Amino acid sequence: MAQDFENAKARNIGTSASTILTANSDDAVIGIRVANVVTQTIQVDVYISSGGNDYYLAKNVSIPQGSSMEFIDGGAKVNLLTGDAVKVESDTTSSADCWLSYIDSIST
Repeated sequence: MAQDFENAKARNIGTSASTILTANSDDAVIGIRVANVVTQTIQVDVYISSGGNDYYLAKNVSIPQGSSMEFIDGGAKVNLLTGDAVKVESDTTSSADCWLSYIDSIST
């Protein structure tokens, strides 16, 4: 069965959590890259909200000026169930862009 590769993205993420993706089925995140778009080092959090709780993939990670960070690599995947939301937040206003790659509707 063919897989449905998708992406979700956000620009100028700041000090309020930005929801990058809310799963509408059983999905698999295969990549999350966050880029620093300002002229100083930023601290970012990447987490999943599920069932009223937040589960951090990364907390207070420093991304230097002009750099980016991959938060899922090496063939790892993060499985999401319907309603799970991937969120990114920075310590600096309008300082980060995020690109998330995922497979939609993983078959059972």
